[in-house]
Amino acid sequence: MESTQTAVLGAGVIGMSWTALFAAAGHPVAVYEPRDGAEDDVRRFIQTAAPALEQLGFAKPGDDRAVTLHPTPEAAVDGATIIQENAPEKLEVKHALYGQIAPALGSDALLLTSTSGLTLAALQEGLPDPSRLLLAHPFNPPHLIPLVELMANEATAPDVLPRASAFYESLGKTTITLRKGVPGHVANRLQAVLWQEAIHLAREGVASLADIDKAIATGPGLRWGIFGPSLLFTLAGGPGGMRSFVDHLAPGAERWWTDSGNVTLDDETKNFLVEEMAKAMDGRPPDAFAAERDQVLLDFLSARKRAGLE
Repeated sequence: MESTQTAVLGAGVIGMSWTALFAAAGHPVAVYEPRDGAEDDVRRFIQTAAPALEQLGFAKPGDDRAVTLHPTPEAAVDGATIIQENAPEKLEVKHALYGQIAPALGSDALLLTSTSGLTLAALQEGLPDPSRLLLAHPFNPPHLIPLVELMANEATAPDVLPRASAFYESLGKTTITLRKGVPGHVANRLQAVLWQEAIHLAREGVASLADIDKAIATGPGLRWGIFGPSLLFTLAGGPGGMRSFVDHLAPGAERWWTDSGNVTLDDETKNFLVEEMAKAMDGRPPDAFAAERDQVLLDFLSARKRAGLE
């Protein structure tokens, strides 16, 4: 893989994960993160992520010699052709950052935003030249989860989307292309709707939040890690495929749509969620669950690769 000068703007959880991935793939990474202690956090994360990245087959897991921290975003993007922006999810914050770096961007630089909820059109308003900005939303943690949602629009230069897609795919990512901008993009909107129904069922006393999580993780969640719901429902239709499914089995699902819950995150619901998850976690820290998640992810990704599902 040819080495590419990269920059990471914002080194929170997502930014540190991108940094570890870029470095493991042999790319120099210039990082900008204004908080105190950021350099120690970044280098610690790189070492923590190294075993997983080694298992995924990257050439330089844990090698942080090409990772540099910079005092300004302008310095970080100087000379970079791939810039992954992970600033807080506030439009005014991202616009201010874009205003800072715009004079320092190279003519061939790609500015790739990890935004999870803001639209590309709104973000482009913060740049004098929006043609190099692309929506490039990962799923957490980016150094493990393959998905990256990409979106260009009429203001995007023609070379930006194919170049970004090729870069991410060189890292083992799976990219999808959004044809229209909506807040939350695709995957986040889908999981938000599912979570709403999970909360509704728990609040209605159908099952505990922990049991609903188990139902998803040990039932449809296992299948969703192989194929998406539309293909799985096609298989459920047997030899008749999707036609058989929509004619004979889907009407039941349609009735459930009209009966699905509509919940709001008021104080009572927030407290309910906190209390339910405290019971489910039974005193174990989130880091313990995160470590289990990451190991199972690695094992599952390996199984997908063996099955030719990449």
